Amino acid sequence: MGESLESIAKIMHFNEYLYFIILLLPMPKILNIALIGPGKVAHNHARAVLETPDTKLVAVYGRNHARATEFADKYGIAAYSDIYDMVEREKVDVCIVCTPHPAHREVTVAAFEAGANVLVEKPLASSLADCDAMIEAARKANRQLAVVSQRRFYEPCMRMRQAIDDGKIGQPVLGHAQLFGWRSEEYYRSDPWRGSWEHEGGGVLVNQAPHQLDLLLWYMGEMEEVYGVWSNLNHPEIEVDDTAVAVVRFKNGGIGNVIVSNSQKPGLYGKVHIHGQNGASIGVQTDGGSMFIAGMTSIQDAPYNDVWSVPDEADLQSVWKAEDDKVFNSVDSSSHYFARQLADFCQAINEGRPSLVTGEEGRKVVALFEAIYESTRTKQPVRF
Repeated sequence: MGESLESIAKIMHFNEYLYFIILLLPMPKILNIALIGPGKVAHNHARAVLETPDTKLVAVYGRNHARATEFADKYGIAAYSDIYDMVEREKVDVCIVCTPHPAHREVTVAAFEAGANVLVEKPLASSLADCDAMIEAARKANRQLAVVSQRRFYEPCMRMRQAIDDGKIGQPVLGHAQLFGWRSEEYYRSDPWRGSWEHEGGGVLVNQAPHQLDLLLWYMGEMEEVYGVWSNLNHPEIEVDDTAVAVVRFKNGGIGNVIVSNSQKPGLYGKVHIHGQNGASIGVQTDGGSMFIAGMTSIQDAPYNDVWSVPDEADLQSVWKAEDDKVFNSVDSSSHYFARQLADFCQAINEGRPSLVTGEEGRKVVALFEAIYESTRTKQPVRF
């Protein structure tokens, strides 16, 4: 009996010691989050904040104060029509920018000047000049800038990145990004800024394709040269591109192809395939069926690795697909992967490290689609 009491005493002392150690560990700071722009996609981000540990949704900014107030009432937060005032009063740590693309620069710079870190909806901006101004504002403020690329956080996309890092395909030498979808006239009329160069900054390249372009560049590396063309095949109600094709030469010697379109009714798929120097190939279908439209439709098909010829791993495709389907269908896919990226961004801020998708990473996507526009205008390749 004496020995058991002595054992219990030792356990109690150990638990007290462990509790003391836990008290000494640095606790993660709870970050206050504000949204800039109370549009359709802002609801996805609001739900993502509510899913993300150690974050608190505190405010929303909108030029239209009545609309911002309506949004704020839905989530029990404050509405503002001044970014500086919002960041100061609510002690905002992170602003998530959800405005139309040409407006990203103005509100992002204001958020940095007010003292917040900024996560910007894709694309980072609609021009490289705007990207550079935003990156410089982040540097001056000593704050972090990131761009929303939540598909990087899909399980099959992460699996591809890990395979490349582990050398399973050798040097990536051939990349292919496809997006075949549909956007109706009703879609373009759903918001007054859609479908124009002035208010949207472009078409399929700027609005729908950045996810596939980002993955292609993440896997293949830095660009050296781009030759591309864009066209409007069957959307006379808009002035921007609904289709684009490009050839990309990469600095590592690899080459790539891009074909993206909003002209396939009701929509087919989005895919990124990477082929390695050792002959092995890996790929992901990021989107299937009718294309997802934030605030208007749901994601139909779970992403999966549709190509995988890594030696001794081809038989794992069906296993991974079942696992990934289970995960994807157990969460709200329209907000879950936003939450995963937000968690990475907030951890990066607390730990003083870069996030997975920095402003510089977002700039690469803008450089690619801007080069396709420039190449179409000049009928010449664009070199970097």
